[in-house]
Amino acid sequence: MSPDAAPHVHRPKVELFDVKAMENIDPKGFRRTVDEYRLEHFGLFMARKMDGHPKLAYIESWLLPDPGLRVTRWHRHPGTPRGEDVYIDLVEVDTEFGARTGAHGPVWRMVDIYLDIHVHTGDRLEVVDTDELLAALNARMIDAETAQRALERTYRTVDGITRHGYDTDAWLASLGIDLTWQDQGKHRV
Repeated sequence: MSPDAAPHVHRPKVELFDVKAMENIDPKGFRRTVDEYRLEHFGLFMARKMDGHPKLAYIESWLLPDPGLRVTRWHRHPGTPRGEDVYIDLVEVDTEFGARTGAHGPVWRMVDIYLDIHVHTGDRLEVVDTDELLAALNARMIDAETAQRALERTYRTVDGITRHGYDTDAWLASLGIDLTWQDQGKHRV
């Protein structure tokens, strides 16, 4: 984005993870069939196809309530330029959403609080969408406490990943969060 361009202001994106129904309801309300949900003491794993996406074929994603993160690995269509190895959203996760709403099984609710971290494993990382966070704060779509939590989580995450040689999994393992991923070759398009 050019320095003079105003960021697009939008409400925080909300996503639902319906474990029993094997569905992921995306921020636009589309129901996506999930291939795998896996519940661990530290979070929820989800894997599914990215139907109709021009660049991305498959998503593997962990929701981690305690650190307030969604850690994602994208599988790209053949011929698509490689991007970051790990994509981290700063989020609020409600693990009891389904119980409070009378769902017939676990339903987790995630609210994206704008900031993202792109990790190029072993090399570098970058924090993006600070402009969106500040625009949402100025437009009163989030409160100051939410913005502060997002920034504090970002600082803690950047520090941890950097101290572990730009290795997200190594940093999380040091916190007792052992992420496991599916076989990369399993999701060829």
